[in-house]
Amino acid sequence: MRDFDEHNITQSVIERFGNTPDPRLKTILNSLVTHLHDFIRDVDLTFDEWQAAIKFLTRTGQQCTDTRQEFILLSDTLGVSMLVDAINHRQRNGATQTTVLGPFFVDNAPHLPLGADISGKAEGEPLYANGVIRNVDGKPLANATVEVWQCNTDGFYDVQISPELNLRAEFHTDDQGRFHFWSILPSSYPIPYDGPVGDLLQATRRHPYRPAHLHFMISAPGHETLVTHVFVKGDQYLDSDAVFGVKNSLIEEFRQHAPGSAPDGRQMTQPWRSFSYDFCLKAAT
Repeated sequence: MRDFDEHNITQSVIERFGNTPDPRLKTILNSLVTHLHDFIRDVDLTFDEWQAAIKFLTRTGQQCTDTRQEFILLSDTLGVSMLVDAINHRQRNGATQTTVLGPFFVDNAPHLPLGADISGKAEGEPLYANGVIRNVDGKPLANATVEVWQCNTDGFYDVQISPELNLRAEFHTDDQGRFHFWSILPSSYPIPYDGPVGDLLQATRRHPYRPAHLHFMISAPGHETLVTHVFVKGDQYLDSDAVFGVKNSLIEEFRQHAPGSAPDGRQMTQPWRSFSYDFCLKAAT
């Protein structure tokens, strides 16, 4: 076929994918072409706008490094990451709600014993975290893997400022499914906004901030891996999270304490915080 125009080109492109052997890939490509072409027709996209979009995507790719994934940031700020997460976790059946992984997870975090302090040299208000990992029937999960990571009080993750891993660790629950560790109170922070995603936020008068939280990734044999956060109650950005990741069930009170004895016997000479959160894992299907 020749003489393509705005009315016939979409079907022609779909027909070119007609011999795609993978049926799922074929479905995705056909839908992508249909929606993309409909979008372009809907807004009457100009050449200048098309070129600006190409330059924006090119810059997004160029911004990616081993420690920064600009495409994840773009997906996050457009709500795509949370939409994919929601679609893939529709039926929770009492399990803890999920949220975005974020761009700062790394493999091979330090494996530390329960009760360890993950703050390293980072300064901040001490924080004691504890909880229990259970299945949806309420049974504690012994030896479950609990990976945790967070930003420092200045709003930076370790990989943004140093090759040395800090404020992250991997723990394993005890025979009662319990975990506990020390850290520092996390802060709200801006996602990286010195690249194309930041330019998009600025152009649309959106702020780049995420509310204070700790990341958790929890796994146990026979169960779906849980990726979630625990958010600090009262944070000013809970209702305007730049990546749309907040859920009410994941907001927890980070209680304030005067100097004295902590639950694990540690003697605190300064004010400190604590939170307790129990996680529930869904059985694998």
